[in-house]
Amino acid sequence: MIPQAPEQRGALIGEYVLGLLEEPEATEVRELIEHDRDAASMALEWERHLLDLADALPAQTPSPALWQRLQQSLGWQSSVDQADSSLARWWNSLGLWRLTSAGLALLVLLSWLPGVLRDSASGPSYTAVLQVPGESARPGWVITVDASGTLHLESLVADQIPPDNSVQFWTLIDPKDGPRSLGLIEPGKGVTLSAEQIGAVQAGQLFELTLEPKGGSPLNRPTGPVLYIGRAVLTASN
Repeated sequence: MIPQAPEQRGALIGEYVLGLLEEPEATEVRELIEHDRDAASMALEWERHLLDLADALPAQTPSPALWQRLQQSLGWQSSVDQADSSLARWWNSLGLWRLTSAGLALLVLLSWLPGVLRDSASGPSYTAVLQVPGESARPGWVITVDASGTLHLESLVADQIPPDNSVQFWTLIDPKDGPRSLGLIEPGKGVTLSAEQIGAVQAGQLFELTLEPKGGSPLNRPTGPVLYIGRAVLTASN
């Protein structure tokens, strides 16, 4: 049963984001987040707190065995034997790993991404890992902004959306200014946007994908549920 008191509800959502809830309670909270905008906002606030913690984690180079497990848990290997599959399930089930998964996912993805992060131009470069709200162990998209300011959005998933909906790409620097649309994207397919289209990017800048009516949001802000969200992290500066 979902509590009605805001403090208790917020605490329960926090436990869900941390991966501490067992089924069927986790399913109940997940459905609440999907259908209640206030609950979704609470989940996003917890996500932001966890991203702050992840940013504070020192960088670590994974061992070959750990690297293999990370690949398996993120679905980067097409064939996995029975023993390794069990390890991947164990990895994905622990609340402590869910707490630090944003930082670990970023570490792994930085090792895996192409050399666009090592561009020879003079500007800084950034990366953002977009994840399902409330489920920090499920990265879905990766954003890289290279030293020339060009943004690359790459998909790690192949979501299916209803034919009467669209997926819209947004960014937010200052809450006072509100979110800015970066256009519609096709699920499962990456896009590249120029520095002129994106504008200046800074560390901590939020990016998100939302489910909107066909053709995009009728307003100058998101109107549908958040599908994926993440924050830009500085990866190189010259």
